[in-house]
Amino acid sequence: MFQRLVSHNDDIKRLVEKGYAVGFDSNYLVIRDIPYLNQQLQLQTGAFVTKLVFIDQNKVKQDDHQVYFAGSVPYNLDGKPIPNLAGGPVSLPLSENSKDVIVERSFSNKPRSTGRFLDFFEKIESYVSIISGPAMEKYDANPYTYKIVERVQEDSIFKFQDTLTSRAEISDLSAKFKDDVVAIIGLGGTGSYLLDFLIKTPVREIRMFDIDPYYVHNAFRSPGRLQPDELGKLKVNVLNSRYENFRTGLKAEPKFIDDTCKEDLNNVTFAFVCVDKGTSRAGIIELLVSMKIPFIDVGMGLSRKNGKLKGMVRTSYFSTDEDQIMKEKGMVPLTDNPDKMYKTNIQIGELNALNACLAVIRFKQLRGFYMEAVANYDLLFDISDMKIVGSDLTDNQNGED
Repeated sequence: MFQRLVSHNDDIKRLVEKGYAVGFDSNYLVIRDIPYLNQQLQLQTGAFVTKLVFIDQNKVKQDDHQVYFAGSVPYNLDGKPIPNLAGGPVSLPLSENSKDVIVERSFSNKPRSTGRFLDFFEKIESYVSIISGPAMEKYDANPYTYKIVERVQEDSIFKFQDTLTSRAEISDLSAKFKDDVVAIIGLGGTGSYLLDFLIKTPVREIRMFDIDPYYVHNAFRSPGRLQPDELGKLKVNVLNSRYENFRTGLKAEPKFIDDTCKEDLNNVTFAFVCVDKGTSRAGIIELLVSMKIPFIDVGMGLSRKNGKLKGMVRTSYFSTDEDQIMKEKGMVPLTDNPDKMYKTNIQIGELNALNACLAVIRFKQLRGFYMEAVANYDLLFDISDMKIVGSDLTDNQNGED
């Protein structure tokens, strides 16, 4: 990463050539060995950290005029804090590769003439002048150590830099998914949207299972483009080809999952069940329960009434707790209703997407990414009143599917 960014960005190259201790941490530029004075006018060493905005795989630009600082409040030679440094105390989680850089505050100081820095070189030079100036004068210190800090970055499953996570400063939360191996069983409407959301989540591996071909009607309730040559091909292969340029860790299996497929789910840490037949669901659930794999089952039931559609969207979480599993089995259909053979299976794209959203949000709650005020095992969204009702183990609700 170091050589790639230095060779394609002249402003970063100039920082290296001048002698700054340039390093990178995920999507941040880190400048170590920055001298400054503390309250006792003692010489201290800190570091600047600033966000990288990736234009493409090789070129970067600034996010704004601010920087983060690993160090205490910098002081002037008169014993007072250096003025005109807006910002304040803040923490910023970096990776294990930068454990020596503990961000404590942010600074905001715009150039008076233009209101913005031309590039990273101008930005770092300006902040060094302000913050290191007193230390350079008193101790003849300088930040030009010519150190190259290139440490092996943790392997990323993404083939592009995840600048969304760094911009939001949630890298520590995203790391909660790094050991997950997720299975999506069924790639119909809801399953395909689930895949689209999970593709952008840094789980280690995603296994896709479906045996059906991809037809025109699938394109109307799944994300992404439609290429005519995709029609008639297996869903798993069509969807895998759409996303394999985005990330690694994808495994497409054109397979019907039942209680004989234990080997296919070895090492899976979480599963999503997205099938519309009760008998199929029953075999899948038995397999997942026997292997102690927690999972979320999704479904919807829509019908026409007075010329309009009504119904519910359901998201059911099954932990590995046996009492909870027995209770939840009453919430999901495990048999096939003979009457439904002659009814239209109504699926609508926005409801498939909503079902997938609720399932992914619930999964991320379980991993500690989102806050969880109530441990809901079932979520029911009623179309007619636009309400989502959650239930825990103390409730007894019946949904339709």
